[in-house]
Amino acid sequence: MDAFAALASQGRAVLVTVAVVEGSGPREPGAWMLVLPQGEAGTIGGGRLEFDAIALAREMLAGRQSAPRRQRYALGPSLGQCCGGVVHLDFESVDAADLPALRQRLARPLTPVALFGGGHVGSAIARLCEGLPLQLTWIDSRDGVFPRQVPDNVACEHSDPVHGAVPQLAPGSLVLIMSFSHAEDLDILAACLQRRRARADLPFIGLIGSKTKWATFRHRLEHRGFDAAELDAVHCPIGIAGITGKQPAVIAVAAVAQLLQAASAPD
Repeated sequence: MDAFAALASQGRAVLVTVAVVEGSGPREPGAWMLVLPQGEAGTIGGGRLEFDAIALAREMLAGRQSAPRRQRYALGPSLGQCCGGVVHLDFESVDAADLPALRQRLARPLTPVALFGGGHVGSAIARLCEGLPLQLTWIDSRDGVFPRQVPDNVACEHSDPVHGAVPQLAPGSLVLIMSFSHAEDLDILAACLQRRRARADLPFIGLIGSKTKWATFRHRLEHRGFDAAELDAVHCPIGIAGITGKQPAVIAVAAVAQLLQAASAPD
């Protein structure tokens, strides 16, 4: 359920937010859930904790319970959850008039990702990004390659030449390169390495392909003046270790997992 659309249509809700976590908990501080007259949106971690929070929020919606500012839940035997920590939840009555402030307050920080290539693997990656804390810019030099509908956090961009999009990428972008041609891949990669040299603001560059492809590319990039340290920063093949399948969906899962690792890495 789209939380904000549901609040706009139903008019009122109770916002439940994870305020403090002591020890282990199912979600991090800032995680939230809207409990509406009909249904819920978002999650604070599931299980008995969420079940009890929903029950209290529904009592508030029915007017049978005043709003507690903060409620403490020990995740032990009494809740039947083995996390062992303590979670403090904030409960807040909200209505449609609060929507502008809520959109700003609850907006998640999204990591920018630049995906070059609208082929099978690129399409699978774009689909997987739905609901993830990523803001994907999907770039290709071909007209008509993108599907009509993409997730809300995916923006499609036509660029010809395709490497011409590199200077305009958002600072901090994680880059995946998988165009329809090796020549384009090489030009995109060279442009990314040049930007990284000049601005040091592309923390991850991944190139689809085999070790043989990377050896060829590495040799050509050395002739373009890039040194060993610069080339060692390129991830090729892409994807986390241990996933060996070559089906597009399998490659996409491994690549998106690698992006999430890179997004979580300390600066």
